[in-house]
Amino acid sequence: MGSNNLPQAQEVYHLPLDDAGHPDVPGGYIYLPPPTDPAYIVRFAIEGTSSVCREGSLWVNVPRQGEKFNRHAFHEYKLHPDFNRTLCIDLPIHYAGAFAFYTTYVPLPEFSSATASAPTPTKTETFYFDVSPKLTVNGTMLPINSLSIFSVISKLMGEYPKDWERHLRGIGQRGYNMVHFTPLMERGSSNSPYSLYDQLNFDPACFPNGEEDVAAMIKSAEKTHGLLGLTDVVWNHTANNSRWLEEHPEAGYNLETAPWLEVALELDNALLQYGTDLAKYGLPTELKSANDLQKVMDGMKSHCLDLVNIWEYYVVKVTRDASAAVEAWMSGITSADSQVDGAKEWSLSQKVDYLRSNALTGAHEFAGRFDRKIDPYIAAALLTSVYGHGCPAHSPGDEQSPAAGGQEIALAAMTQWLNALNVPFYQEYDADVAVIKQQVMDRVRYLRLDDDGPKLGPINKEHALIESYFTRLPLNERTKKHNPKALFLANNGWVWAADAMRDNAGSSSRTYLRRQVIVWGDCVKLRYGKKPEDNPYLWDFMTRYTRLMAKYFAGFRIDNCHSTPLHVAEYLLDQARDVRPDLAVFAELFTGDEKMDYVFVKRLGLSALIREAMQAWSTQEVSRLVHMHSGRPIGSFEIDKVSTGGSLSQATEIIHNIRDSPVHALFMDCTHDNEVPAQKRDARDTLPNAALVNMCACATGSVMGYDEIYPKLIDLVSEPRLYQSSFSDHEVKVGAGRGGIGRIKKLLNQIHTYMGRHGYDETFIHHEGEYITVHRMHPNTRKGYFTVAHTAFPGYGEGHGTLSPVHLDGTKAKLIGSWKLDVDVSNYAKRAVADDKEFLRGLPSSVSDLSGITIQLKDDVTVISMPSYFPPGSIAIFETWIPTMERSDSLDQYVTDGASQAFGNCSLVDLNFIMYRSEPEERDGSNGKDGVYNIPGHGQLVYAGLQGWWSCLRDIIRHNKLGHPISNHLREGPWAMDYVVGRLDRMAKNKQYSSLVKPAAWLRSRFDAIKKVPSFLRPRYFALTVQVAYDAAWARGMDLLNDNVQNAQGFVQDLAMVSVQMTGYMHSASLNPFGPVPSMAAGLPHFSSSWARCWGRDIFISLRGLYLATGRYSDAHNHIMTFASVLKHGMIPNLLSDGKLPRYNSRDSIWFFHQMVQDYTKMVPNGLDLLQETVDRRFLPYDDTYFEFDDPRAYSKKSTIEDIIQESLQRHASGLSFREANAGPDLDMQMKDDGFDIEIHVDWETGIIFGGNQSNCGTWMDKMGESDKAGSKGVPGTPRDGAPVEITGLLASTLAWVADLHDQGLYEFNGVTKDDGQHISFKEWAALLHSNFERCYYVPVDASQDGFYDVNSHIVNRRGIYKDLYRSGKEYEDYQLRPNFPIAMTVAPHLFTPEKALNALEQADKHLRGPTGMATLDPSDLNYRPYYINSEDSTDFSTSKGRNYHQGPEWIWPTGFFLRAFLKFDLMRKSTKAERTEAFQQITRRLEGCKVAIRDSPWAGLAELTQKNGEFCGDSSPTQAWSAGTLLDLFYDAKEFANQ
Repeated sequence: MGSNNLPQAQEVYHLPLDDAGHPDVPGGYIYLPPPTDPAYIVRFAIEGTSSVCREGSLWVNVPRQGEKFNRHAFHEYKLHPDFNRTLCIDLPIHYAGAFAFYTTYVPLPEFSSATASAPTPTKTETFYFDVSPKLTVNGTMLPINSLSIFSVISKLMGEYPKDWERHLRGIGQRGYNMVHFTPLMERGSSNSPYSLYDQLNFDPACFPNGEEDVAAMIKSAEKTHGLLGLTDVVWNHTANNSRWLEEHPEAGYNLETAPWLEVALELDNALLQYGTDLAKYGLPTELKSANDLQKVMDGMKSHCLDLVNIWEYYVVKVTRDASAAVEAWMSGITSADSQVDGAKEWSLSQKVDYLRSNALTGAHEFAGRFDRKIDPYIAAALLTSVYGHGCPAHSPGDEQSPAAGGQEIALAAMTQWLNALNVPFYQEYDADVAVIKQQVMDRVRYLRLDDDGPKLGPINKEHALIESYFTRLPLNERTKKHNPKALFLANNGWVWAADAMRDNAGSSSRTYLRRQVIVWGDCVKLRYGKKPEDNPYLWDFMTRYTRLMAKYFAGFRIDNCHSTPLHVAEYLLDQARDVRPDLAVFAELFTGDEKMDYVFVKRLGLSALIREAMQAWSTQEVSRLVHMHSGRPIGSFEIDKVSTGGSLSQATEIIHNIRDSPVHALFMDCTHDNEVPAQKRDARDTLPNAALVNMCACATGSVMGYDEIYPKLIDLVSEPRLYQSSFSDHEVKVGAGRGGIGRIKKLLNQIHTYMGRHGYDETFIHHEGEYITVHRMHPNTRKGYFTVAHTAFPGYGEGHGTLSPVHLDGTKAKLIGSWKLDVDVSNYAKRAVADDKEFLRGLPSSVSDLSGITIQLKDDVTVISMPSYFPPGSIAIFETWIPTMERSDSLDQYVTDGASQAFGNCSLVDLNFIMYRSEPEERDGSNGKDGVYNIPGHGQLVYAGLQGWWSCLRDIIRHNKLGHPISNHLREGPWAMDYVVGRLDRMAKNKQYSSLVKPAAWLRSRFDAIKKVPSFLRPRYFALTVQVAYDAAWARGMDLLNDNVQNAQGFVQDLAMVSVQMTGYMHSASLNPFGPVPSMAAGLPHFSSSWARCWGRDIFISLRGLYLATGRYSDAHNHIMTFASVLKHGMIPNLLSDGKLPRYNSRDSIWFFHQMVQDYTKMVPNGLDLLQETVDRRFLPYDDTYFEFDDPRAYSKKSTIEDIIQESLQRHASGLSFREANAGPDLDMQMKDDGFDIEIHVDWETGIIFGGNQSNCGTWMDKMGESDKAGSKGVPGTPRDGAPVEITGLLASTLAWVADLHDQGLYEFNGVTKDDGQHISFKEWAALLHSNFERCYYVPVDASQDGFYDVNSHIVNRRGIYKDLYRSGKEYEDYQLRPNFPIAMTVAPHLFTPEKALNALEQADKHLRGPTGMATLDPSDLNYRPYYINSEDSTDFSTSKGRNYHQGPEWIWPTGFFLRAFLKFDLMRKSTKAERTEAFQQITRRLEGCKVAIRDSPWAGLAELTQKNGEFCGDSSPTQAWSAGTLLDLFYDAKEFANQ
């Protein structure tokens, strides 16, 4: 009841820009609704450190409230870089029009460890978005799609005001709401409506009082008849007798302004003269056959073309230019810039090429005969190179110089060269002549012989052989002041398949010469130039004309739009919108290129393009056109979002995702250019054609004479008769009657306008034989209109067959009416109409009621059966509604209300169940009863929770895939809904999941309502419900995570939700062997249950990002305490197995654990308290004895975390040597016996820890060979024994940390006892490590420096890197470039010389970094095998059974450490704000692949690994904890760096 008092939700249109500043929206076309009050917002969203944010600005020419639009006035919005969030720039939209935006920025240079030059500032291309005009008539809003437009030829309307008022009344009575007038201005001598004599004066024959009459007419049309005015604007041409042309011939293309047209004029004159002289040459003057035409064409060469000698416009004049060149050569004058070396040895073609490239002028324009010239001085330079100096003074005694023996040789040579130069010009001439002859022949054939042509008859002065391409202004007092060349003006016309962006009369075009223009002899083409200064009078004159039109008309139709220069149309529309901001603009485009159509539409802000139903030649084609213009299919998915995650009624913002929009249409049942149904089809098709057009979800229109059933197309140039319409003289009431279809058209227009105004934008079209049915409905109320149309095409008589019964599921229908059209098309009737010399009249016709339609309701299905007599030319119209949708609030509102409250008490572990749960997890939680849902025809979802559904639905929604198997499944039954609710109901019975009761109830109530709607609507409402629930659950997740996530960019939030994805209750994998404690999965689904879920290494690599950086401190604490409790041998287990069967075979896990405890103490409030917390020990301290978890000794001792850390450090310092408990095939069936032996010790010469052997693999690169066939069983792919670089780095980090804590009195111990019994402090151990690290691990760039490092120069593969290992069992493996050293750089940067570190990172960037992951081995290494296929069972030792797991495939988690190190060391050398921004942007650029991957992944996570170059790996875990976690680490670091 109180909802009306709620503040109105802010409407936001989301416009994301990609890294290059391009709009990232479907299709690229941005079409927005009319301005609103309050103004809606366009929200530009740009990632905070995208490339365009580098000294970047967004520039937009959207005017602020109260400002006038200026196309060139762009407001600047600075893009302030922020690595952790998305920049949002909100622009309120107050005005309609076409608006532009672009970004300026300094491009991001390629990364280099050396100093790089600064790039030049640049800008993106200009992009556009269009805002629809806000049209109103008498206070009623008229969206573009609600327009019903009626077109008239103004000169046929009769006497003003009497006849005009009569016709306007008839148009308004028929339900039209806009009338299109052909131009009302004074016409030229041809009397064509589009050949305007004076653009600034209205036709005095129609409007004796000029503008005063027009103003009164428009006022009456709007106020009295409810009709907005629309008129053509003609910008391309003017009448050939326009008086103002005589004053300003520069407004056209004449021989002064366009001298290249001289040759076309000469040809035009010659062809006209040839036509006059046909009889003199004994050629036919009346063409009666193709033979006559051929005779005329044969004579054209000798009697016309040969006389004109137009070849002279193509070639250089050899005698002139050869003589001039030799003369220059003889005088010793050559071009100083054209010295030629070695030309004496050149071939003829080389000399010709030189002249063409360097000496030729006038090559691209026809400015006159022999205008192509050779520069004599450049040509003389060539002669000098070939023959020496021509002047005797320059060549005394030169026997070879022609100067000594005469200039004849030089002249002959130059003549030869120029003749060769002319060869392609003559070929060019021949090709153009061939086109000229063909074009003339084709045009004369059409005009004289073709059946569909005018058959002009004898060739005489009135009907010349050709249509002249030029207007010849008369010589009089006004014109004699001009140069005579200015009096020949090019006529306008159109060119088939022309480039719409090219000026056909410009200097680069030969269409006028080649006779390719279909010319309009009564129209002179206007020449604007590039800007107003190029033709001031014309721009000013047409501006005044345009503003005058905008003063009175609500809409423009741009005549000949495709030939209108875009910059001219933009300028003039700006002028028009300055007068009338809400101007509707329509156009026909004949570009022949849909992409080019979009260019015009976007830049001009066209409201719609005119489309013509009468272009269709069959019922099938009519169906296709109707389908094209009918909006979205019924039951389409909703793509908009409510910002609150679940309440339309309480939303603060409604986010509209910009949809993939086609160009809007003005769909005409007939236009002035179309043959009418009585000509092209069957006259009876007038009614069904009109009905089908009016059912479309776009602007529609008709033309005077269509409703009246005129017998043929009106010749708008020569037709002298006036309109007559019975609908103009009598009241128009809906129903049957005589004299045309106007009474039914009234109903059709009323329905069309109503549907357009109220948003009925969903439609279903069915085509069956000669029948077409259209059902259009509202997407929320589900009220609609249903039309059956029986089309009438020639040859079907009374029609064949009937329409099958129509079944409307869950829908009720009421017949509004059914009618048929009969038309008298007898010769007598046609003659009677044609013989009326005063008025245009329609054929005798009648519309009759039809009966016999039955509507039956069967089990909630309405069945409509058509009668046996429903002939061609018949229609039936029904009103429809869905009873189950008739509720006080719409179903849309119901399913979006209350979600945030329903999910508001859920914990993150609850959300893990609600949103995720892979197949093994779901089976675990249901004791094997339930898994993820299986969609017939699609397969299993990836998750049982909402993410599984949403991952499929988001693409289905985005592309409206109503035919997808999920859509089909939802229509077939309620099983999916039952599954979604059922799993929540079952789990809510468990105490730890009691908060699921409310989400389950909310979903159940929504699904119960959805089950009642017709099946065809279920996919829409199921998807909407899932989307709202998903958004609410997601929003709840954001609420429970910290500010680092809540205020971050979407990518960070996606990564953070992986922590929810990975953490949940598992019967088979609890952190506590005695009860349920949520645990982290290493990855899904491969590492999700039982022993495979909790890996010590994976957890402590992931934990900082997934838990600490997101604020999940309690979860981090639980995992730290659990793994501390199972410390044994100074190690934490690789596999936890509930703590019941932990396995200790990973040498690195303990060091990642130490690092994570260190991070916990620094990142968590009061984190140092952790060190004094106690854990119950699974095993006895400092005791390697193994016993089962239920042994009395288990958990009998306690230790503090401080004790745990110290024990692990001490055990390593003393040395470790043990054999794994339960060693043997039952523990690991692949491992050799000695692989179970674990040896670890410290080399106290360097402080480095060594361990492992060639039969085990104790680091993360832990793939064991498994193939008997290949002989690799028990042979690790990457043993990495010795001292892995990351362990050394983690050790250094830990030592520095505990040493510092001890100094602060926060850590009891100051050191450890070595294996020789001597004590060493942590500081001493750390210093020992630091002093030896680079000596042991660095491989210098310069081999001459090898002596300073522990390097075997003979086996170095790549320099400037850090070794992966130190002193391993196979020495060459030490020198392999792998992505492990950045881990050491990240945790212990003090070990590295910054310059060396940055260079090594650059090497990794070039050679290891892939689109998402890091190659695990240098591609130049002989062991590089980048394709991991675990199922391969071949004889290949390297790859069989996936032994190459870490020998080239690209793993994602090292990317996080690489980028952390990359950023850390890059920032070390950056001092200015701009330099630091660049460092962050380098990171952003390298994250693009990961962003795409997580966005596109159905698992909503980042995979474990990919193949080479990011290719999909089928054996990879599709979402892995550490892949997301290490990237969250990166963003946490970045925020810390940004705050420094």
